[in-house]
Amino acid sequence: MKTVWIAVLATSLLLLVTIVVRSKLSWAWLSRFALHLVAAALALYLLNYSGVVSGFEVPLNPATIGTVVLLGLPGIMLVLGLKMTLF
Repeated sequence: MKTVWIAVLATSLLLLVTIVVRSKLSWAWLSRFALHLVAAALALYLLNYSGVVSGFEVPLNPATIGTVVLLGLPGIMLVLGLKMTLF
């Protein structure tokens, strides 16, 4: 069963890459997404090590970076609020 799921995942990934490579619009979207991803990771890194919010360290993982990429500055506030509330 595990082999079937890996085959489905690999096929889906191959088809997605094919669609992205064929579409000229997707290159602009992909570069914009990569820029936002780097900016989100850099913002979280600077937030952790600048000492602006003392006592809290937001982990750099796909979930937190994805939240900041999708939501921007409110995403950083959401992650900090969740961190303060849950821990």
